[in-house]
Amino acid sequence: MHMRITCNSVEALLINRRWTMGAYTLPDMPYDYAALEPAITGEILELHHAKHHAAYVKGANDTLEQLAEARDKGQFGGLVGLEKTFAFHLSGHVLHSIFWENLSPDGGDRPDGALRAAIDEHFGTFEAFQKQLTAATSGVQGSGWGVLAYEPLGGRLVVEQVYDHHGNVGMNTTPLLVFDAWEHAYYLQYRNVRPDYVERLWTLVNWDDVAKRFADVTSQAG
Repeated sequence: MHMRITCNSVEALLINRRWTMGAYTLPDMPYDYAALEPAITGEILELHHAKHHAAYVKGANDTLEQLAEARDKGQFGGLVGLEKTFAFHLSGHVLHSIFWENLSPDGGDRPDGALRAAIDEHFGTFEAFQKQLTAATSGVQGSGWGVLAYEPLGGRLVVEQVYDHHGNVGMNTTPLLVFDAWEHAYYLQYRNVRPDYVERLWTLVNWDDVAKRFADVTSQAG
C-alpha cells in the first residue's frame, strides 16, 4: 500500500523536521558520578551533569524553537535577546561536554609529545602554563571558565579567561582543556575556596583527551 503524500502532509513533515533536526542532546558521562572522588564528590558531579548541563541543553533547544518561530512569523523584535540566550546555553553545553572528557579518574601527571612541545614553546615551561591557567580560572570574577585554546591564525596555544560561558573569548579559538569556575562545580565541597578546587582539577586532567583535541585541530589547520 502506498501512502498518499499531500501538501498538508509535506508541510507537517517539514515542520516536524524543523523542530527536531540538529537538536542538542545531553551526552553520557564517560565514568560514574563517584569516579572522580575525592577530588569531586559524586553528589556534585551528578547535580552538575544531570541538572546544570541538562538545563543548558534544554535552553539551547528551546531557543532554537523560538528563533524558528520568529522566522516563520517574520517577527524579530526579540532577536537580540534570543541570540544572547542561544549563545549562553549552547556555549554552556559545548564547554561542559569538553569538561567531562577532559577529566578522568586516571588523570593527572603531565602531557608529552606534540602537546607538551607546544606548551613549552608558547608558555616557556609547563609550570608557567599551569600557573597561568590556574590564575585565570581562580581569578574569574563571578562565573566563568579557564581555558587552554588553540588559536589558528597565529598557530599558537593561548589561555583564555571566559566570562559566563561565552564572554571574553577570542574569535576562532578552539578549546582544548577547560576548567569550570562556576560555583555549582565546586561550592558544595570547597565552599568559597575556589583555588583549592582548581588545584585538585590538575590531578584529574585527561591529557590523552587534550592531546587528541590538539592533534585534531592542528591537522585541520595544516
